[in-house]
Amino acid sequence: MRPLNPRGYIENCVREIILETDKIELLSVGVDVGTSTSHLAFSNLILERDPHSPSRRFNIEKRNIIYEGRIINTPLMDDDTIDMDMLSNFLREEYQHAGMHRVDIQSGAVIITGETAKKKNAKQLVEFLSNGAGDFVAATAGANFESFLTALGSGATARSKEYHKTILSCDIGGGTSNIAISTNGEVLSTSCVSIGGRLLAADSEGKIWRIDGPALKVMKHLGLNYKVGDQIPKEDIERIAAKFAEVLIEVITGPATSSLAKQLMLTDDLNFPGKIDEYSFSGGVAELIYGGNGSYNDLGPMLADKINSLTPRLTAPVIEPKNKIRATVIGAGAYSLSISGSSGFMDDQISFPIKNVPVIRVDIDEPQLSVEHVISETRASFKRFDLKEGEEIVALYFKDPVRAYYPDLELFAKSIEAALPNSINNNIPIILIFEKDIACSVGNVIRRETGLKTNLLSLNELILKEGDWIDIGEPLIGDQVFPVTVKSLVFNRN
Repeated sequence: MRPLNPRGYIENCVREIILETDKIELLSVGVDVGTSTSHLAFSNLILERDPHSPSRRFNIEKRNIIYEGRIINTPLMDDDTIDMDMLSNFLREEYQHAGMHRVDIQSGAVIITGETAKKKNAKQLVEFLSNGAGDFVAATAGANFESFLTALGSGATARSKEYHKTILSCDIGGGTSNIAISTNGEVLSTSCVSIGGRLLAADSEGKIWRIDGPALKVMKHLGLNYKVGDQIPKEDIERIAAKFAEVLIEVITGPATSSLAKQLMLTDDLNFPGKIDEYSFSGGVAELIYGGNGSYNDLGPMLADKINSLTPRLTAPVIEPKNKIRATVIGAGAYSLSISGSSGFMDDQISFPIKNVPVIRVDIDEPQLSVEHVISETRASFKRFDLKEGEEIVALYFKDPVRAYYPDLELFAKSIEAALPNSINNNIPIILIFEKDIACSVGNVIRRETGLKTNLLSLNELILKEGDWIDIGEPLIGDQVFPVTVKSLVFNRN
């Protein structure tokens, strides 16, 4: 006789791994291919069990940076093409210097940022690098996601928790400035604007060798008209740098109101929670803001000077962060990973990693649970993404769709089977993700009560949102704990 409550299933899911280790160590890599520079870093992640989690899930408790590589100029074959061979050779050399092998890597991210994300072979590069750096490395790009990572990687978010402050961090690279507001250890809001040190570059004689789109917009605003190969006076470079600095201050004190600032914004404005207690700058330009030296033959040094001249307009002090030029790469390697709960369900025919899976929210109202309701909401979710059920792998994300009560679980299981007929017929992996600790019970009941016997992966205790993309790596322990990288895939050619 079947139990009316699936507690037995839940206990079995936990019992299988209860005697396993309470600590896991993972090796993670972060690779940053930016507008100006490229570099990588390796991190050692320490995962420990959460005694308060229903499934005793693992949390990342420590992140130790164990290798920070060389910084090189991002190699280009021409103005619109990244040199993939040179980057590949660089990464290979860095792995050798660090004593690492691609088989050692269990998590991480490749970040293609700024103007580099607009190059014609950026998408191909990201796939090439992620496959070469390690099977568990995610290919990641996107302005808001980078802003999130730089806030974490610079140390601003940790500082906001330690000192109970609201900190606005701004990472100024070669092509973009990534901005975030952190409070009590959480990133509350992110934004990005096209302001960076490599948007305009001229040699020591004033001959322009690079102009990117945002610099052309600023020049047009100032009534200037230069092209690559022209001689540009120093005073005009200063005017361009000053205008970029003015726009940056406008954006970080928000909202962007001028026509030029609105043209340069890559995302929505920041959502300001109230008073900002501190400002911090990271990125390559920040090295110069805080007194570093260097000859770059680009806009960086002047941009840093102009920003420094305008910081008295800010209503709070500027502090120096722990990490500056390496903020993105540290964030990518140390903070891009999430860990599922410790009571997942996996069919052994599924192979990993599973990459570039869109997250689709399915709004099941538990009191209305029925086959018709699940089918209707699932169809609506696919329609929101202009996707057809059964054509590609998706991750269906549920908050709290069903009670831990066997008849309800059986109804939910049969509803899932009815809602995904094409996926099942086409042998496409069915990925179900739950915010609550119910994944193992759902998986067991689906296998027991439906014709869906294979190609099922059910994960729990993950906080996602619609529009996320995820990579799912090999299970860590007992085929029930999964590393999941939440990311964005944005290659904007406009």
